[in-house]
Amino acid sequence: MSNVQPSESGLPFVVYISEKQGRHDVRVKVGKPPNFVAAVSVRPSVELLAGDLSNRDLELVRQWIELNRDIIVAHWEGKMPSSRDVLNALKPLPKG
Repeated sequence: MSNVQPSESGLPFVVYISEKQGRHDVRVKVGKPPNFVAAVSVRPSVELLAGDLSNRDLELVRQWIELNRDIIVAHWEGKMPSSRDVLNALKPLPKG
């Protein structure tokens, strides 16, 4: 699992991305350490799966996922197994 810090994502919380785990499709988890806040699907659409996020925070996660979907999916599918490579490839949300 790779922890994407707010300084790297532009989001107000940590995003946890990983390679495939279980039978479900691609998802990310978000939280404010040490607490898990929510699970969010990546495909086919970005949706809140578990937990609680404000509409504003879910929209920010949606924008970040759209910006980085290919990288998140490649990591999930094992095509980009190095956390270092993944973290270097992810783009933060534009400021402002």
